[in-house]
Amino acid sequence: MKFSIVILILSAAVMVVMIFQAVRQELDLQNSKTRMAENAEEVNRKEAAINEVKNKVIELKTKLASLNAKMDDLKKTKANAEKSTSDFDKNLQTCNNEKANALMRKTNIEVAISKLKASHVAAGLAAKDTVQKLKTEIVDRDRAICVFADLTKTEAQNLCGAIGNSH
Repeated sequence: MKFSIVILILSAAVMVVMIFQAVRQELDLQNSKTRMAENAEEVNRKEAAINEVKNKVIELKTKLASLNAKMDDLKKTKANAEKSTSDFDKNLQTCNNEKANALMRKTNIEVAISKLKASHVAAGLAAKDTVQKLKTEIVDRDRAICVFADLTKTEAQNLCGAIGNSH
């Protein structure tokens, strides 16, 4: 009887540990999803900045075309526009690199989430299997006890009657 209580306590402890691990994994998944959403928002903001930079480049080119009559001003404005365009292109390349890195991180996070979900499912199945094996062992042990039990006693009748076994 004490052995079955110990088994039940151990089973409960294993379930508590598994529940704790599942909750922790769920929290980790939620944190990963939050980070992924934040990264997606950051990418969207940077894409908007890229479009704004492109619009500014177009605006500068339009102004440059309207100043063709003034050669001296054209040379100064052209040099400034080329420098600005170069800076914008560098910024654009930097943003594109950051976007590629963010996409790579997103992919890595998605892979990690998939692996985590798979391990969570496997752990749940293993726990169910362990619980079932323990239940079977308890019933087998109780049946073995019933073979030798004195059925004139109430405790023995209750135990052996509950598992449907008598000697």
